[in-house]
Amino acid sequence: MMSADLHSYDSDGTTASGRVFTLPESVSSSSPGLPVRPALLGPARLFRYRAVKRILDVALVLIASPFLFLLVLVVAAAIRLDSPGPIFFSHRRIRGHGTFFTMWKFRTMCLNSAELLDEHLAANPAARSEWSQFHKLRNDPRVTRVGRFLRRSSLDELPQLWNVLTGAMSLVGPRPIVAAEVEKYGDHFADYCMVKPGITGLWQVSGRSGTGYQQRIQLDRKYVQNWSLRGDLIILARTPRSVIRQVGAY
Repeated sequence: MMSADLHSYDSDGTTASGRVFTLPESVSSSSPGLPVRPALLGPARLFRYRAVKRILDVALVLIASPFLFLLVLVVAAAIRLDSPGPIFFSHRRIRGHGTFFTMWKFRTMCLNSAELLDEHLAANPAARSEWSQFHKLRNDPRVTRVGRFLRRSSLDELPQLWNVLTGAMSLVGPRPIVAAEVEKYGDHFADYCMVKPGITGLWQVSGRSGTGYQQRIQLDRKYVQNWSLRGDLIILARTPRSVIRQVGAY
């Protein structure tokens, strides 16, 4: 019988003490652009965001659960056969109001991923620049054979449906970020904190990693400032096409 092994992974070696992320002084100080707004001005104050969106999230996950359960078993078996190590791993990410939560994914990397990344970035200036700009690598030496397929097909995100059921995430929202990315958001981090992070979102259906990081931040701002249930449904409808075309996926 296959065991669903778990692995906790501290993304990029970045840690932050406590349960709430405190904005660094270099970020929280005033700067040009959108001013930091109080969370009360975000969509979370709306009944349709707190209740209707939540009901929609849970209902869609439960409706799809029979098919998804079989898919999870197939993916888990492929990971187990492809490389040694656990099937799942967890990331510590930031959600609304700056609190941390544990985000789950299928493991797509080898066990010594942190060491491989350090060595690769030290030996490749171009890769260092790409990592600094996108926080991702197109040719990532850490990724396994099955992991490459899972990332291109976005199947590595399936375990995050558990995060949706527990209320830490939504089906639609900004992608969850790690502590090291907060400084890149600057004052716009306040916008990120006004909603739940999502499995899919405006960034994913707008080119994903094919867009620059600052474009991603602007897409997150646009989503938060113009949130509507209709917009969420449009993003959900466009997501399968983006996944099939693998636009910006790696």
